[in-house]
Amino acid sequence: MGEPMRVGVVGAGNISHQYFRTLSTLSSTEVVAVSDRDLSRAVAAVETVPGARAIPLDELLAADDIDLVLNLTTPEAHADVALAALASGKHVYGEKPLAARPAEGAAVVEAAEKAGLRVGCAPDTVLGTGIQTARKIVEDGMIGAPTSATAVMACFGHERWHPDPEFYYRPGGGPLLDMGPYYLSALVHLLGPVKSVTGVGSRPRPTRTIANGPRAGTTFQTDVDTHITGLLEHENGALTSLIMSFDMAATRSSNIEVHGTAGSLIVPDPNKFDGECTLRRPGEADWSAVPPSAGFAEAGRGSGLAEMAQAIAEGRPHRASADLAYHVLDCAYTLLESAAQRTTLDVKSRCEVPPLV
Repeated sequence: MGEPMRVGVVGAGNISHQYFRTLSTLSSTEVVAVSDRDLSRAVAAVETVPGARAIPLDELLAADDIDLVLNLTTPEAHADVALAALASGKHVYGEKPLAARPAEGAAVVEAAEKAGLRVGCAPDTVLGTGIQTARKIVEDGMIGAPTSATAVMACFGHERWHPDPEFYYRPGGGPLLDMGPYYLSALVHLLGPVKSVTGVGSRPRPTRTIANGPRAGTTFQTDVDTHITGLLEHENGALTSLIMSFDMAATRSSNIEVHGTAGSLIVPDPNKFDGECTLRRPGEADWSAVPPSAGFAEAGRGSGLAEMAQAIAEGRPHRASADLAYHVLDCAYTLLESAAQRTTLDVKSRCEVPPLV
């Protein structure tokens, strides 16, 4: 590979530090600038990124020494920042979801296609050894033909730990759009695209109270459903039962299980890059661990960006693609609309499943 992809980061919030740690270890990328609407946060961030400068957004977009914008803003700003970066001739890699709404996501995809630029999107956890090994198990036929899956994300709300959690409870947030992309992306890797959904949702607590940080004790309104139950019908006929909740204190359910005609598989947490896959077949007394056999080892937040940079250099499609991210966003919003209408709805979009790592 030639020169590293020069990256300008927009958004210096909590998640940015994980990206900085990963990108600092890679030769395929170089962080050269950081911007934030609160420029003091960008100034603090570049103290941990040797050689990077803190600059306003308009300067970052106009800079000639930036090839790609890493978009780490809150969901409602994802599309605006992505579109501005594309208009300035820069590739984009963003945090999930692709945009706060499907129409905005579609606009980003269309703008990239017209400009001949790339758009990538988290989560890249699905490219780690955990989900990729699970996928290889399924593709190798070790559980037979997949027939069903369960996916459960349970927590009691991000206001318990996040100092500024309001955006999780505004449009573009909620458990399905915040944590759902990890699970939905993993399910697409494991079982393929989704063709229809049926959902119900609820909002048990109309207000939330911040528990930590300088704003502890501050109460704010909940503007989205915080518990979603859904049924996904995949194109291959497999059915997934999905629960995404900010209203469950704990659960003993596996994060994801996939069941087939010849066995069952417990899949690691899709919010992590690694984890143990365990397999059980009919007649066996217990679950057996399956050693890692696919995926990026020792990956971290930003591995998908690095893979995208390498794909651009090699002239091939990248794995954390905009098409996959848009399909995941479309699935989530169609599920929310299904819950509002109390009916089954078709998912209009489709995507190619990226190659196994």
